[in-house]
Amino acid sequence: MPTVTRTFTVTPPPDLVVGYLKDFEHAQQWDPGTRSCERIDSGPVAEGAYWHSVSKMLGITSELTYKLEELTDRRVVFVGENQSSRAVDIITVQAQGSGSVVSYQADLEMYGTAKLLNPVIKLVCEKRAGDTERQMATVLNKLATAAG
Repeated sequence: MPTVTRTFTVTPPPDLVVGYLKDFEHAQQWDPGTRSCERIDSGPVAEGAYWHSVSKMLGITSELTYKLEELTDRRVVFVGENQSSRAVDIITVQAQGSGSVVSYQADLEMYGTAKLLNPVIKLVCEKRAGDTERQMATVLNKLATAAG
């Protein structure tokens, strides 16, 4: 199972970061591989909420249904699944001064013959994690500007 982790600092406080990241529809803004993401249920964004996400990796379009598995004031966990894979995104946010330290961990488990792609997917995930870190930091830092 390929796993990638990135940790970085941003200027907004944890409540603003978690408040933004808990809505997985925002993945379109911070994840370079996400082509579209929309909520498929209704009500407040809380544990148990669902999204339909379309992303592209290695030229292949993939659709997953994501569930907000865990939500606290410092941790957000999304689990996405389809017939050939399972993705777990764990985001933890800690206060640092007036800003935050964000740790982002992505685990991708492939099923069946897709498991054969794990070594290639690990390399692609490492590159994408760097791109995601940069893009997520940029988007989150803009939140601080907008809120200030």
